Amino acid sequence: MQHIVKRVKLEKRISNCIKESPVTVLLGARQTGKTTLARMVAKKFGKTEIFDLEEAASRRALENPETALSGIRGLVVIDEVQRLPALFEVLRPLCDRRPARAKFLLLGSASLTLVKGVSESLAGRVLFVKIPGFSLGEIGAENMERLWLRGGFPRAYLASDMGAATRWLDGFVSTFLERDLPQMGIKVPAEALRRFWMMLAHYHGQICNFSELGRAMDISPNTAQSYTDILSGSFMLRVLPPWHENLKKRQVKAPKVYFRDSGLLHLLLGVETMRQLRSLPRYGAAWEGFALEQVLALYGGEDSYFWSTQRGAELDLLMIRGGKKYGFEFKSSEAPSMTRSMHIAMEDLKLDSLLVIYPGTKVYKIHDKVTVVPLSMLSDTKIGSVK
Repeated sequence: MQHIVKRVKLEKRISNCIKESPVTVLLGARQTGKTTLARMVAKKFGKTEIFDLEEAASRRALENPETALSGIRGLVVIDEVQRLPALFEVLRPLCDRRPARAKFLLLGSASLTLVKGVSESLAGRVLFVKIPGFSLGEIGAENMERLWLRGGFPRAYLASDMGAATRWLDGFVSTFLERDLPQMGIKVPAEALRRFWMMLAHYHGQICNFSELGRAMDISPNTAQSYTDILSGSFMLRVLPPWHENLKKRQVKAPKVYFRDSGLLHLLLGVETMRQLRSLPRYGAAWEGFALEQVLALYGGEDSYFWSTQRGAELDLLMIRGGKKYGFEFKSSEAPSMTRSMHIAMEDLKLDSLLVIYPGTKVYKIHDKVTVVPLSMLSDTKIGSVK
């Protein structure tokens, strides 16, 4: 089965950022296609110089970055930039030269130090573009089950069969733990982090209780939080923050944890077929995480939260845009209906609208402000001013 996946919207966004800002940073997990996108965009910018810091020659060329970069004109692409944090201080005066001689496109697969370093050194001079794996909008609604099962890493999604996809994902996990993290300067025993990661697969979509996670692994709560931060900072996990406001009820203030890539989740759960996926005890959580990532890929992840009370009322996703509140619920059932929890969320949070995302095929209303929408049709759905 051959697929050609064109990432037109991302290419356009990256090109626009390069035109608007002296520095553009592409952030995302390893192997999500950042390098491919950068090279495709670079073709449109004429003179281009590319440094890949995974290659010894590029690292040697940038041993003295100020000397190496000061004379370059055109577009400068630097891949795996988190391996050279000293670069950010050098870029600041280069960005301020008038007239500007070069634009910089930086690619990074770790936010732990990268975003902090860029934010401090290049404030006001940088734009960020997050690069996830393939999304439903890119591969087409007819391929939704394939995307859900295999995940969005291009090499896994495009593999010749599920066996090849599973082997690639397994190799990705090993390389990430044994090579990538040490290269980022993260010193954690690979096998301990692998066990923790596998355990988190069973907590996917749940409130993150570090004391409980620590007891399950026989580690301290601080170590459990540190492991979670590592996986979140390298874009393997999404830690979704809670929303709380001045209501007359107790609200949950701990975050939720999700696997960003459904293929990695299924690998660690031993799932290789849709039949196995549908028989999972936490099938609903698997759907919730997949649909959540598709929504965030479509509308952006800024100002996004979940909401929950100690009495059990909850909202899977709350987006705040232009002062308005938009809610999302993710239901794996064939015909979702209005629930008491939705009524409470609508009333307490004063939502402007609520979408219930499900794997069906029909759009229908269940309340004046609540619409049930198939995930496959979400890209055609306007949500107030979110679209």
